[in-house]
Amino acid sequence: MFICSRHRPPYQSSSSSLYLHDSDQRVRGWLLLDNYPPTFALTVMYLLIVWMGPKYMKHRQPYSCRGLLVLYNLGLTLLSFYMFYELVTAVWYGGYNFYCQDTHSAQEVDNKIINVLWWYYFSKLIEFMDTFFFILRKNNHQITFLHIYHHASMLNIWWFVMNWVPCGHSYFGASLNSFVHVVMYSYYGLSAVPAIRPYLWWKKYITQVQLIQFFLTMSQTMCAVVWPCGFPMGWLYFQISYMVTLIILFTNFYVQTYKKHSGSLKKELQNGSAASTNGHANGATSMERATAKKLRVD
Repeated sequence: MFICSRHRPPYQSSSSSLYLHDSDQRVRGWLLLDNYPPTFALTVMYLLIVWMGPKYMKHRQPYSCRGLLVLYNLGLTLLSFYMFYELVTAVWYGGYNFYCQDTHSAQEVDNKIINVLWWYYFSKLIEFMDTFFFILRKNNHQITFLHIYHHASMLNIWWFVMNWVPCGHSYFGASLNSFVHVVMYSYYGLSAVPAIRPYLWWKKYITQVQLIQFFLTMSQTMCAVVWPCGFPMGWLYFQISYMVTLIILFTNFYVQTYKKHSGSLKKELQNGSAASTNGHANGATSMERATAKKLRVD
C-alpha cells in the first residue's frame, strides 16, 4: 500500500515553492508536501475549532458518537499497525544501521520508508478528530495543553521532516509511535463499547509506554550525534529537544492523573469516610468516579 503514484517528473521550482529548492526532491508532487501553507492553515483551523467548539456546544446536549468512535479507533489501530509493520520490516531486511542512517544510502529501502512516513505524516491530520470527538461529547476536561500541543505540533513537524529528512534516521520515532498507537487506539476503540469497558485494565500503562517511547527515541537520536553518518545534526538536536518537552509534559500528566489520585484514595480510606466505607457514592465507586475523570493523552 504505497503512494508512488504521487511522484511527478523531476521537480521544477516555481515562485510559490521556491524555498523548497533545497528540500528532498523525492517527495515533490506528493499530497500536501509541495507547500507549507496548507498544513499551517489546517493547524490554524484545528486551533479555531478547539477554541470555538466548546463555546458552540456549551448549551447543547453532548453527542454519543459511539459507533463512529469504534470505527475511527479501529481504523487508526489498523493504520498504525500497517505503518509499524512496514517500517520495522523495511529497516530489518534493508539493513538500516540502528546507530545512525543517512537519508541517501539505501535507495530501495529509503523509498519504502518515505512512502510509509507520508502516511505517518497524514495520520497526524486524521488524529485531529481525537479533539473533535472530545468537543462533540463535551469532554472538555480532556482538551489539555498537552493534548493540543502534541496534536498541533506533530503535523507541522512532520511536514518539515517529510520535506528534508523523509527517511534514514527519521524512521525510529515513527515506528515506536505507531506501535504505541496500536495499543492506545485499540484501547479507546474497545472502551467505546460499554460491555467491554469493565474488562479493560491497561489504560494506566499506556502513559508509561509513551514515556518509554520518548526516552528510547531520544537515546537513539543521541546515538546519531555520537556516531554521525551524515544525517543533518540540526534535525537530531531538534528531535532531542522536542522529546524533552514531551517527557516533561507527559510525566506531569502521569503524576497528576495517577500518583496524586493514588495518594488521595489512600488518605480517603485512612479517614474512613462514608464513600470509602461502602465504596460507593451516587451509584459509582470512588475508583470509578476518578477513572471517569482521567484524561486521555495521545
